Amino acid sequence: MPKTLSPKKAAAAKSRRGAAIATPTDLGAEATKEISGALNAILADVFAIYLKTKNFHWHMSGPHFRDYHLLLDDQGDQVYAMTDPLAERVRKVGGTTLRSIGHIARLQRVSDNDAEFVTPLDMLAELHQDNQQLAASLRAAHEVCDELRDTATASLIENWIDETERRAWFLFEASRNADTGGH
Repeated sequence: MPKTLSPKKAAAAKSRRGAAIATPTDLGAEATKEISGALNAILADVFAIYLKTKNFHWHMSGPHFRDYHLLLDDQGDQVYAMTDPLAERVRKVGGTTLRSIGHIARLQRVSDNDAEFVTPLDMLAELHQDNQQLAASLRAAHEVCDELRDTATASLIENWIDETERRAWFLFEASRNADTGGH
């Protein structure tokens, strides 16, 4: 025979079902709002860069196809690897994170590229700029975290800045014209 809850326990369970997600944190409501806002915007940009990187990976052509195709595949994996830690960090500080493609579209600051054809060098240059923009956004979020004494998020951001700068560097070097690059 199934065990039934007491009326008091049933009422408590029912009230928890409708309760908002409330992760306990010592950062305070304003800090949660500011840090979550900064991280969610970055997360939207990361998803946009991920999809653009994969788009360019899928549509790469030309004499350097293999090298560029593999470079963008590796970079797509690196970018995607940021998504879960970013979203989970938002939850850990008491916020809520992205819920849909539409939510991403409303927050992203990185432009999409739906062009039918993009030259390989333009692909690399555009992704270089996007990664530079992401690094700047990460630095701005780091400042927010420093001001609000969120050391853990700031620490994660430092690693993401380094990874993003490395991607930007590789994209820059791969897109340099051999005639002007001294090679």
